[in-house]
Amino acid sequence: KTIVPSTEIVHDRVMLEVFRGCIRGCRFCQAGYAYRPVRCKKPETLVRQGIESCQNSGYQEMTLSSLSTSDYRRLLDLCDGLQEWCDPNGVSLSLPSLRADNFSWNLMERLQHGRKSGLTFAPEAGTQRLRDVINKNVTEEDILNFCRTAFSGGWSTVKLYFMLGLPTETDEDVLGIADLADKVYRVWREVTPNRSRGVKITVSTAFFVPKPHTAFQWEGQITREEYERRVKLLREHMKGRSTVYHWHEADTSVLEAVLARGDRRLADLLECVWHKGARLDTWDEYFSYDRWAEAMEECGVDPAFYAQRQRDKDEILPWSVTSTGVSPRFLWRERERAYEGVITPDCRQQCTGCGADKLYPGGVCDAEC
Repeated sequence: KTIVPSTEIVHDRVMLEVFRGCIRGCRFCQAGYAYRPVRCKKPETLVRQGIESCQNSGYQEMTLSSLSTSDYRRLLDLCDGLQEWCDPNGVSLSLPSLRADNFSWNLMERLQHGRKSGLTFAPEAGTQRLRDVINKNVTEEDILNFCRTAFSGGWSTVKLYFMLGLPTETDEDVLGIADLADKVYRVWREVTPNRSRGVKITVSTAFFVPKPHTAFQWEGQITREEYERRVKLLREHMKGRSTVYHWHEADTSVLEAVLARGDRRLADLLECVWHKGARLDTWDEYFSYDRWAEAMEECGVDPAFYAQRQRDKDEILPWSVTSTGVSPRFLWRERERAYEGVITPDCRQQCTGCGADKLYPGGVCDAEC
């Protein structure tokens, strides 16, 4: 049963996980590697679970969640089964971040039954060159067609997520984000003759954090000063009143990189900063980077050593004692392909030999649901 908290939470709705894992292989994504192999539920099971969760909780909104929900093989069947109950009971159905290369009219028609809360897509990078580096297998044409379909269907709010500081990123890639946002606006003008409602295009950028168990686990994070320069550059080139730009502050991302790539020597740091009063630091109103900086100085921790230093291939990484099932040899090969700008196909097109299939009974990933 869905647990209903006594206070309002961020995801205050039924979260229905349709499948676990991801077929795509984005080289920066820790969850995409760690949750392999792909496992999915049958639509009939999900419909029953979704209905029961709404009935037991009283929620009026349901989200079909996963790392890439639009890759669920029988998504249209699932939407049809849920809408049959959701529509007469006043429950809206929504999807999280979508992929631009498989968003269709058929899917849009299913989503139109509920409230149009806005569509979210994560191109991650502003140019095709950099999207190839990170293995985000979508083109600019895919992205613009995605927006064209959404605007034609009546949506007027689109959110686009990107990262700054990705490996090999240049100023041209940064400016490509502003250029892409401008092209999305022009698509809206093209397909929307009646512009009385207007359009809202939200561009958000995060500070790239190289994560363990990914193809970029050996990379270093760019400096805070360089990140802030790139944010400023993008702000200066973001055009139009219809485009809103949000960016993450550097402090939390620098600290995240330190903790994500740290070793046992950070244990003393965690205890020290706790004694200094650190609590609930993921909330902005409680977070103080000065407190962490003071603790790092006392404990002799150099944040640049963990966050910004590039690792060698033969270095024993602190997280090497754990295994996700994906082999380090495969991850290094993906890193090399990134610097060559070579795309790796998704798991349904061709098995990439990552090693995760050994975790699944029979050695087969992504079994038919």
